[in-house]
Amino acid sequence: MTTEQMPERHVRVVLVDDHRMFRTGVQAEIGATERTGVEVVGEAADVDQAVTVITATRPEVVLLDVHLPGGGGVEVLRRSAALMADQQNPVRFLALSVSDAAEDVIGVIRGGARGYVTKTITGTDLVDAVFRVKEGDAVFSPRLAGFVLDAFASTDAPPVDEDLDRLTQREREVLRLIARGYAYKEIAKQLFISVKTVESHVSAVLRKLQLSNRHELTRWATARRLV
Repeated sequence: MTTEQMPERHVRVVLVDDHRMFRTGVQAEIGATERTGVEVVGEAADVDQAVTVITATRPEVVLLDVHLPGGGGVEVLRRSAALMADQQNPVRFLALSVSDAAEDVIGVIRGGARGYVTKTITGTDLVDAVFRVKEGDAVFSPRLAGFVLDAFASTDAPPVDEDLDRLTQREREVLRLIARGYAYKEIAKQLFISVKTVESHVSAVLRKLQLSNRHELTRWATARRLV
């Protein structure tokens, strides 16, 4: 693209999501640089790939899924802390996730993300959100900002739950679905993973929380308002 063709506004973006078809869809929706001003300079499907691509390309904005192999979006944020702290050329993160759970929103915002939008967002609104985050604004889908206000502004906000923090983002998602009464096959279908993987996640959750069965797990999750 020549300088004459470059849109009046321009932003360099990296897409991080473990579903290739979703990345392709986002690329098609917002990556038409001549029209939107968004230039997709890299993609990644897991934490290690994300850190490598972000470090190599130094984008202005990263669209970051919350649930990723290798530790989730929070781990990407942790390992990219130095890039976020660069005062001259900061890399800013906008979470883009199917989840609208309070713990997911609060987790990535605590990790350093500038905003959080769900995957129901339109392409036009997503482009606008990317540019706002580039300029340093905080951007949230409707009602999600309330989670952050409750967590950071309230004087009686609950402390960090150490038990919950032992779980990976994917384990939390499986935990929440188990607590809602989903069968393993239903969870596998919703999260695009195998039943065997669901079983492994449930076993890991039970072990980490020192629980014996899914009934105890459901009570544990309900007591923490995760359902």
